[in-house]
Amino acid sequence: MNVFSLEGKTALITGASRGIGFGIAEALAGAGAKIAYNVSSPESLREGETAYREAGIEAQGYLCDVTDEADVRGMVARIESTLGGIDILVNNAGIIKRIPALEMSVEDFRRVIDVDLTGAFIAAKAVASGMIARGGGKIINICSMMSELGRETVSAYASAKGGLKMLTRNLACEWAQYNIQVNAIGPGYIATPQTAPLRENGHPFNDYIVSKTPAGRWGTTDDLKGSAVFLASSASDFVNGHILYVDGGILAYIGKQPK
Repeated sequence: MNVFSLEGKTALITGASRGIGFGIAEALAGAGAKIAYNVSSPESLREGETAYREAGIEAQGYLCDVTDEADVRGMVARIESTLGGIDILVNNAGIIKRIPALEMSVEDFRRVIDVDLTGAFIAAKAVASGMIARGGGKIINICSMMSELGRETVSAYASAKGGLKMLTRNLACEWAQYNIQVNAIGPGYIATPQTAPLRENGHPFNDYIVSKTPAGRWGTTDDLKGSAVFLASSASDFVNGHILYVDGGILAYIGKQPK
């Protein structure tokens, strides 16, 4: 028996037209899962359709606002009617606004919380009843270094990702009795289109991140694939409420000693 096989499983990955979400979708598809994903704009839907087609992955994309409970419930119903019951949910959809706290509007703060934290709750709640009826399921939340660490200009994002860490643990406690495992992946600094401007040669943030990472490099979406398959598969059936940090060692590192 291959405990890492996802054959016969259906996975929903939110916000997965590119970047981390797309990389995780690739991994789950490679393990045998049927893939559904959502995006928030027609442009992202077209981008996703092209990316999956070029990767040779059959995937069904949906235009859906993760902060709208009725919209999410409708998407889940459509997925279940076409691909079957959702066995795996990956809450990846998220936004970040890099604004100093004194300059950030309450509206911007609430928007980040709504997408990154409330959206994950809405999606988890929407799939949970079906998972319970079918005897179990897997929910994977995408946390962050900011679930543990603070940094300038990301007060809303850090608040949301810290909350997502605790939502992960609390849902695990509530739903373990139904054979639902709720875990999270906490990526380190990952090379994606969103972080491309920060990784240009000579950018001070690029040098800073490399110096703070014992592995001495940015991560890639490939670095997250094994963790995603593990947490989505029966290999993790007794793992619950865990946040698996895939960070190249950042959280273990106090930093280089000054010379």
